[in-house]
Parts: sequence; structure tokens; C-alpha cells
Amino acid sequence: MSDKLVFTQGDHVVYPSHGVGKILSIEIQEISGYSLSVYVVHFDKDRMTLRVPVAKAKGSGLRRLSTQKEMASALAKLKGRSKAKRTMWSRRAQEYEAKINSGDPGSIAEVVRDLYRNTGQPDQSYSERQIYQAALDRLVREFAAVEAIDEQTATERLEQMLNAA
Repeated sequence: MSDKLVFTQGDHVVYPSHGVGKILSIEIQEISGYSLSVYVVHFDKDRMTLRVPVAKAKGSGLRRLSTQKEMASALAKLKGRSKAKRTMWSRRAQEYEAKINSGDPGSIAEVVRDLYRNTGQPDQSYSERQIYQAALDRLVREFAAVEAIDEQTATERLEQMLNAA
């Protein structure tokens, strides 16, 4: 019981495979004859509502937003050199998807850094652009929520960091 996460209505949380959401309420629902307490989490960007059982919240990866310090550490990874491996694209794509779905801002920042293309660099394939955009969107949403700024400003600040690297 003591290891349950305690969120309240209105908290911003991160669900690994969907990103930043907001807890609308905590409800008791009747499922197959059992009463179950659930967090009702809404994701504006995806226009989706997710119900996460309170008892399973920690196991599902539901967590609070990163702290300013954790976000700064993740953003520092954007300034590093790209570590694109010479393995087959399909294998790298699976690794990138796993990092994005982990929900860890540091891992997501690594994907953004590795797939970022500056002017004068070769163009990306369609699947590279898709994965890059998914990672950037996920990082932007959490960065915007942590810094209490809008997503457009967050995107501009991240792109400035990437261009400066």
C-alpha cells in the first residue's frame, strides 16, 4: 500500500506510451463485479482519456512530471554528438521506438539528438522523420509542462539548442 503513487485531481502526469496528461478525476468503477479505484487521465493532444487502476499506476509507469533538474539533464543530451550506429535501420528504429515509449525524457532526448538533421545534412527517410517527430513532440510536451510555457515556445527553444550543438 505504501508504494502507491498518490496523485490528485488536476496533476499533470506522464504515461510512458502517451506522454503528458492531466488527471481529471479519481473514480471508483465497477468492473466484472469488483470495485476498482482508477485515475482518469486525459491527453489533450491525442484527444484520449485513459483509466489507470490506482493499484497498478506504478507498474504501468505512470509518473509525475520531471523536475527542472531532471529536464535540464535530459536537455543537456541534446548538446552532445549524435551517436547514430551503423546497424540496420529496422533495428535502430525499434530501439528508438522503445526509448520513446519508455517515457524517460533523457532517452527521448537521445532519439531527438540522433535523428536531428541540420541544413546541409542528407535528408531523412519517411520513417526517420516520423520517429524524430514523435520523439520531438513527446519531449516538447513534457518540457512545456515543466517550464509552464506553451508548446510553440518549447519547440523553438529545443530547436535553438539543437542548432547550437
